[in-house]
Amino acid sequence: MHIKKGDIVKVITGGYKGKTGKVLKVLRKENRVIVEGVNIVSRHTKPSNAYPDGGIMKREAPIHASNVMVVDPKTNEATRVGYNVVDGKKVRYAKKTGNVLDS
Repeated sequence: MHIKKGDIVKVITGGYKGKTGKVLKVLRKENRVIVEGVNIVSRHTKPSNAYPDGGIMKREAPIHASNVMVVDPKTNEATRVGYNVVDGKKVRYAKKTGNVLDS
């Protein structure tokens, strides 16, 4: 998968098109990601020890990985991701500028 936890991504399609956010979690088996502030859903929760009042809570739901693009941190533009081997390590780079994304 071309996206990692902690990446800044831009949504390229759907109801949240154009929004950017940080990847909170990557679900590899489902090929989905959870992005901060994107795809907010309401969850009805029963009262419990963790949430004594219960009620309706807002939280992020997963979005398909193909609907987001990694944002190049130097140019703040969405870009496709390529892979190179540098010093025996496989690293990701931005196809638009050639900047290495992994430090």
